[in-house]
This record gives sequence, C-alpha cells and structure tokens, in this order.
Amino acid sequence: MITSTANPQVKNLQQLMKKSSARKEQGVFLAEGVKMLLEAPPERIRKIYVSESLYEEKGQAFFHCANMEILDDRVYKAVSDTKTPQGVLCLMERFHYTLADLTQKSHPFLIVLENLQDPGNLGTIIRTAEGAGADGVILSNDSVDIYNPKTIRATMGSVYRVPFLYADDLKEVLSDLKERGVRSYAAHLGGTCGYDEADYRRGCAFLIGNEGNGLTVDLSTCADVLVRIPMHGKLESLNASVAAAILMYEACRQRS
Repeated sequence: MITSTANPQVKNLQQLMKKSSARKEQGVFLAEGVKMLLEAPPERIRKIYVSESLYEEKGQAFFHCANMEILDDRVYKAVSDTKTPQGVLCLMERFHYTLADLTQKSHPFLIVLENLQDPGNLGTIIRTAEGAGADGVILSNDSVDIYNPKTIRATMGSVYRVPFLYADDLKEVLSDLKERGVRSYAAHLGGTCGYDEADYRRGCAFLIGNEGNGLTVDLSTCADVLVRIPMHGKLESLNASVAAAILMYEACRQRS
C-alpha cells in the first residue's frame, strides 16, 4: 500500500491530472469513479488505484484487475480531481480513431466542434452524442482536451464508446465528408433554415462553434446549410452543448 504523497506513482498521477502534455506523452488518461471502472474496456486499463477504505468495502474480487495499487485514503485524496473522492482511479490507454472509423455507416451522423473550450460542455456533448445515436465527434486542434479529467467525468462513460478525433483543418474535413456524401449543417444565428426543417436522414454533420464567439466566418461559409434554432426573449445564443443536443435529437427523431 502506498502511504506517502512523495511516492513516484503518486507524483505521476498528479501530473497526469493537471497536464495535457503529460497525458499525451505517456499515451494515457485518467478515469475516476466506480461507474467509470465498471464501464471501462478491460483491454485499455493499464492500472487501477484504489483507496484503502473502498478496497476494504468492496474486496479485491470487485475490481477485476491484476495490476492494482492500494492508496492510503489521505494519499488517494491527493490524486483525486473531485471534492468528494470516489475511491478508484483508472489509468487508461488513449483511443486512436481515423475519419474512416467515424464514417463506416452508409449515412454517418457526426458532430464537428470548432474551438470548444469548456471541458463540461465537451463531456456533455460526447454523452449526448451517444444517447442520440451519433457516429462520432470531430474537434479542431484548438479545442479543449477530451482527456481533461473534467471532460472524462462529464461523459459518464460515453468517452469509451463514442469515436472522436482532432483535426488540423476542419475545412479539409468538411470537404472530405462532402465527398463521402455527408452534408454539413452549421448552427448559426444568421441561418435562414429552421433546425427542424432540414433533412438529416442521410449523411449529416452538425457544426458547433466556440462558446463565446460561435463558428468562425471561415468555417461557417464552408457549411452546406446554416440552420437556426429559434429563441424568444432577449437571448442571443444557447449554450453550445444545449444547441448540439437540440440538433442531435432532431436528427435522432428523423432517423427513427
């Protein structure tokens, strides 16, 4: 059992929690909580770290992992990213997807995110994408790290099942998608087409922009259709994850 916060493994976990560069260099991410453990693909678990109290409560058989380390409760709290630690932390191997993985179906249903910055928004979009039956999420390279612990927590396990990738140039991605028969729909205040008027039953990709600034002019002009979500009162825009959810579930409704 590890009883000191000076332990090299503990120091490394703290770095992985805080730094995207450390996670990328080691090819890993951290997923905290019993739910995240139970839903994790076994082949991607490198190691699990369990608090002493949770280990005593559940017993070794519960964790189903040969490579396990028990941490003193005080030490576990030092590596947890939550105010109320859940007692188990999974060290996971990262996922690697290609555009081909996201477009295997004859009529792909995708989400494209430009410069999204809030970890909670991204996690919620990933979770909603699974619920609405989307085939994948594509992000610009300047978007928030999907492996940020806050994002992972907000996905509630969907990060294990929804394919995603980061792209250097979203305009090139849209061009590639168009060649594959996928039409792009940008959520835009200047849209003249109501979000529920377009036909999403064939290949479709929804473009969602930055929380504060929306989509760049450069990218929105590449979209096939600008769609508008009506708003009453004095609102100028919706939360990015809310807008994404509205569009995804309209596609889900049409496809069902």
